[in-house]
Formats: sequence, structure tokens, C-alpha cells
Amino acid sequence: MAERKKQMSRDKISRLVNWGHWFAFFNGFLAMLIGSRYIRSVGWPDSTLEWGYLTISTIGHFTFLAFLVYLVFIFPVTLVLPYSKILRGFTAFVASLGLYALLFDTLIYDDYGIHLSPFAFDLAWQDLSSLLHSTSYISVPLAILVLELTAANYIWKRIDKIQKKQWGNKVVIFVGVCFFASHLIHIWADATQVDKITRYDDVYPLSYPATAKSFMAKSGIQNEDDNSQPRLHANSQLTYPITPMQCSAPSDANNVLMVVVDSLRADMITDKTMPFLTQYQQKNTLFTQHYTGGNQYLTGMFSLLYGIQTSYIDRIEFRLTEPVLTQVLAQQNYQRQLFTSDENLQLLSQSAIASQFAVSSHSDKRGSAQVDASITEDFNQWQASQAQPWFALVNYSSPRDYDTPAGFLGIETIAPPMPLKSAEKVLFNQYRQSLFFIDQQLEQLLKNVDPQTTVIITGTHGQVFTSNSREIRRDFSPANVKVPLIVHEAGRTAKEINYRTSHYGLAPTLMSHMFNCTNPVTDYSSGRTLFQPGHDEWVYIGNSRVFAIYQAKEATVLDRHGNYQIYNLDFTKQLEKKMSAPELIQVMREGRRLYNN
Repeated sequence: MAERKKQMSRDKISRLVNWGHWFAFFNGFLAMLIGSRYIRSVGWPDSTLEWGYLTISTIGHFTFLAFLVYLVFIFPVTLVLPYSKILRGFTAFVASLGLYALLFDTLIYDDYGIHLSPFAFDLAWQDLSSLLHSTSYISVPLAILVLELTAANYIWKRIDKIQKKQWGNKVVIFVGVCFFASHLIHIWADATQVDKITRYDDVYPLSYPATAKSFMAKSGIQNEDDNSQPRLHANSQLTYPITPMQCSAPSDANNVLMVVVDSLRADMITDKTMPFLTQYQQKNTLFTQHYTGGNQYLTGMFSLLYGIQTSYIDRIEFRLTEPVLTQVLAQQNYQRQLFTSDENLQLLSQSAIASQFAVSSHSDKRGSAQVDASITEDFNQWQASQAQPWFALVNYSSPRDYDTPAGFLGIETIAPPMPLKSAEKVLFNQYRQSLFFIDQQLEQLLKNVDPQTTVIITGTHGQVFTSNSREIRRDFSPANVKVPLIVHEAGRTAKEINYRTSHYGLAPTLMSHMFNCTNPVTDYSSGRTLFQPGHDEWVYIGNSRVFAIYQAKEATVLDRHGNYQIYNLDFTKQLEKKMSAPELIQVMREGRRLYNN
């Protein structure tokens, strides 16, 4: 008798487990339907390859998530409380919560471009009125709960018939094939850089597709630690500019010389270190509170020429989409010339920044200081031969490498004005030597430039005195993000501008002042014109993986996982401070604005 009761109990649990498997599969199907909202956010596939990969990836991923929820939350309860009525109600409730979370995640992803996390939840909680802007947030959850209860009862009543048809093994094999096939295809796509596949890497929550790097690292073929190239994402809805540009340059338009010095700190321009530039800025317009858009070379250049938030730099469309500024220069028949090093030119090739320029570049094997000297000579020769309006972008880089030419007679060393370690003091004074050298190059560069030429001098980013590249990439202190900005414009008197400006304002300034573009600045930029006093609540600095938001009285450094740290403007950690959600919400939306028009 006891044995019979045990057998009946085992049969009952077996029936409940079978029911749970089919109910989980049903919820995997519902999750796929809700998950289609993610694809709508990034743009529907436009090729058979994309549709095929996305189909098997969706089936494998969401079915796997549904079974994971079953194993963690339902299966243990089945063993402890094997009562069908209780289990059906409990399971329907858990499944409803899971689908609610998924649905809420689609809202957050559509609005902010990130998935649900403690950081994202905190952000969304303070923006609920915008996210939940209709009564559907009441009716949809109720409808899901009713559907789950109905499905739970329906499947329970027919579980015996379903089992007799022996579909279970076929379904498991089909889902397993989809799951593993999607990962194998992604390994191939990652190895061969098929962007049509890898564009969907971050679309689904809790999605970690296998990559060629991880596969080869496990096979002992390749080191997994190679993160030198950014992960690119694509979105077919990009509109940049939002409306066609309406510009008309005057017949006597000025030439433009933009000098961008890699690693140029704003606080290092002194009469001893850079005497020429110190005098030059006193005679022209000096922006004393100017910020770059990135703490690395490429992000700094991207913010300067595109004028849009540097979170867009990871989007694959910008490999082919030139800055609006250079598009307009081409339309106005400006000669466009870039003077740089081979190393920097290779970095610029990751986007379309340089695609509208003729290029004069030099090999870095001779040292960056020698390259900079050659750039000065090249520009002077090129300028003398120009017969029509021109735009020249001169890019010096020796301060980044602390480099000076052999035999260079520099300036005396001094005690650093900030606390530094012994090795850092050496780098500080060597940095001053390279700035003194660049100051001489600037003097040689500008001595033959016509006074009517508009001249812009700035830096890609600042400099921190360390040789640790990872430390530099994650440093968003003022030393690394505040750069000088000096503008010479014919007819404009010398002036200091003390309100905050950023690289995002350079393109709008040139477009509106020189080329009479009538478009709203928001059509093509995240900034505003430099000569327009504003009340910008924040400046975005970095990329989509780690970035800083500089606000009026503090700076918040975040990474893509939602980890953040708040500093005051002297960059001292504020341990008890919580993030300011309104500005961060604006940041997230600005980073997707060009995809939502």
C-alpha cells in the first residue's frame, strides 16, 4: 500500500513536471512576441541572413529564459508542494511577473538604450510618468495575468493528450538546435566581422552570444583580452541631419584653420611653458571653461567635428556618414586638407571623419615631434598654393607622447603645482618640454596666415601624468577633459568667455556664423553655438562603455553596467551623494535622439 502511494505521488509529480515544461514553452512563445519590441527599437532586418539569424536566436534565447525561470522558481516548488491548483496559480503569477519585467525592459530599452538593472530601474522610477504615458500599463498586466491563468488551466486539462503525441523530444531538439546554431553563427560573424549579425549583440536582455575571441581563447588559439576595437552597433533609423541642411556661404567667405593638439591641458598654457600661445589667446577670444567630448583621441575628434554626443561613435553608420560640417564645406567648394600622423589617420578611419579631406600624413617611426615639425612645413607650403577658400585641420600629437626632437633646447624644470609622485614629476616636466616645442610650431604655423582667416586652437583632450593606458582611459578628471579653446575671427575683439562650453559647440558655431545655416542646431548637433550664453545642465564626455556627465556642481562617471561614482568639480569622491536622475534621463535620450525621428 505504501509503495502504491509512493508511485502515485511520483506519477503526480511527473505529470506536474510535464505540465510545467509545456507551460514554460508557452511562456517562451509569449516572451518572443514581447521581445519583438526590441527589434522595432533598433530597426527591422533588411536581408535574408539577418532574418534567419534573428529567428533562430529569438527562439533559442527566449525559450531558454523561460525554462531558466521554470527551473529556478517553479521546479523546486513542484517537489515541495505537488498540488496542481496551488502550483497553477503560483506559476501563473510568477510567469506574469517575468513577462511584466520583460515588457518594462522593452520600455526602458526603447527610451534609454539600456536594459533593466538597479541603475536603470532607479532612472526609470523617476521618469515613470513619461514611460507609462497611457492606461495600457494597467490593462496590459491584467490581460497578461488572465492569459496566464487561462493557459495554465488549459494545458493542465490536456497534458495527457499532449504527452501521448510525444512532441516533447522534438521540441527540445528543435529549440536546442536553434540555441546552439545561433551561437555558432555568431562566432563566425564575429570572426569575419559580419555586422549584419553582430549588430544585434546587445538587443536582448541577458544575451551573451559566443564570440570568436572567447571561442578561440578557450581553444588556446587567441588571447581573449583584446579590446582595442570598439563594439559597433547599427540602427537603420538614423537621421543625421534630421532635416536637409539649408546653408549659403557668402561670396567672400573666410578660410578656416583648425589646430587640434592631442593631449593639451587648459591649465598648462602659461607664459613660461607656451609664451606664444599665451600672448595669442590674450589678443583673441578665450573660452576659459571649455570641455572636450572625450578623454581619448578619437572621441575628442568625433565630438569636435560631428558635434553630437560621443555615445554615437560606436554606431556603424558613422563609418559611412561624414560630419555635417564637412558635408557643408564640400557643398560650398572649400578645399579641405588634413595634416596628421599615420597613427592618428588610422584611428580616424574607424569613422568617416576624414573621408571628405585630402590628407597629408607622416609616419610616426621618426617620433611624433618630428612628424609635427613636418606638418608645420607641409601646411605652410600648402597654404601658399591655395587659390580658393579652404578649411585646414592641423593635428599635432607630440604632447601625447611627451616627445621633443633630438637636441631640442627646452625650458628649465619646475616644481609641479599639484601633488605628484617622483615618476609623475618627470612626466610633468617632459610634458612641459613638448608643449614648449608645440608653442614654437604654432608660432611658425600662424606667422603667415592671413588675419582674415578664422583660426581655432584647441585640444583633443587633456593629459594625466601616468603611463598606465587603462588608467588614462577611465580618467575623467578636469586635467583630462578641460582643454583650451582660442578663436581668432576678423573683427572680433579680444575677450574672455567664462561660461561653460564644449566641443559640441564648434560645428554649430561655424555652420551658423560662417555658412548661414538656418536649420535648428538640434537638427545636427548636441551642442549650441559657442557665442550664445546658455544654461547647459550637462556635458557628456566619453563613449558608450564608460562616460562622465559634467553638471553644474558635480561630475558623475558611469559605465554601461550602471555602476557610477559621483565627484565634485575638484574630482573628489562624494561617497554619500546619489545621482541626479533628470539630467541622466536627458543624456540617455540625447544618445538615441537621431534614431527616434
